[in-house]
Amino acid sequence: MLIFVGQTFTLILTMKKIHILALIVVVAAIGVIMSLSVNTSTYAGFSEAIDNPGREYHVIGKLSPGKPIDFDALKDANSFTFYMLDNNGQEMKVRYSDSKPQDFEKLDQIVVIGKIKDNLFEAHKMNLKCPSKYNKDQTPAGFSEKNFDSDSTSY
Repeated sequence: MLIFVGQTFTLILTMKKIHILALIVVVAAIGVIMSLSVNTSTYAGFSEAIDNPGREYHVIGKLSPGKPIDFDALKDANSFTFYMLDNNGQEMKVRYSDSKPQDFEKLDQIVVIGKIKDNLFEAHKMNLKCPSKYNKDQTPAGFSEKNFDSDSTSY
């Protein structure tokens, strides 16, 4: 009878370890799901970002033509401001908290990621779409198409 009791006790301990392990896995999975859902930002325009100042948004747009880009490397090399038009045509001042990208003025499209603070859009990340160098209508003068066939013997 002692042997039977010892085996039962071992079986109970084994089952408890399995239950504890399963519980840990479930709690970890719930933690991962919650952490992924908390830090989600959506694409929107400036008007929606203004309506929800504490929420982070991705805003797609372009530089406002004729508006200044305020960058002073001596004063603060890791911050600059500019005016941007979102895809709905709404203009807003944007402060970007990193260094100014090279050829920033030549960009086709900008995606700023951040939130509204102090009546401007505080961006902590920016994705840039540069103009293409290889548009067919902008082929340099004197450029001709070459054909490199393996049968051709002229060099």
